[in-house]
Amino acid sequence: MPVSELLRLGTPRPITRWGAPVLHSPARPVTDFGTSLQYLLADMFATNTAADGAGLAAQQIGVCLAVFIYDCSDETGARRTGVVCNPVVEVPEGHDRRLVDYGEGCLSLPGAFAVLARPSSSTCSGLDQYGEPVEITAGGTLGRCLQHETDHIDGIVFGDRLSRRKRKELYRDHEEVADLYPTGWPAVPRHRA
Repeated sequence: MPVSELLRLGTPRPITRWGAPVLHSPARPVTDFGTSLQYLLADMFATNTAADGAGLAAQQIGVCLAVFIYDCSDETGARRTGVVCNPVVEVPEGHDRRLVDYGEGCLSLPGAFAVLARPSSSTCSGLDQYGEPVEITAGGTLGRCLQHETDHIDGIVFGDRLSRRKRKELYRDHEEVADLYPTGWPAVPRHRA
């Protein structure tokens, strides 16, 4: 299905939280690009929209499959949406590498953010929702999203990239607002503060 259809058809699902085994193990490669994948992708877009996210990996809704969706802006401010199956991300090296400190969050640990240095841009290659080759190069939110979501596919949450002290602070910040995100969120609406 084209992304415009995927954006229109899905139903939000509950987001899996950090600590669940599916988030800490590498995902299985996508090999079937049929109907079940298309409906999964539609639900992923709906879940990401309901949670006001930039992107979402299948593992974040409990499905151990190497695919993520993105719906966010690039370094020019342009909104970009798409799908990457079996992603591989590359970041600049040597003289072209520039790290950017930015507050990063994860829908699987809602309400908590920590400053994390990541390369300012990235290139992600893989397959689209039809099984055709795709390559995206971007900076800004999308460039960071490509790195963050590919980490999920590899079984890495961004807290794994933080120092022990920063990780403890991140968990503390999440605990302070955890009551706002009930079990089943975002399929179940957020509580009001």
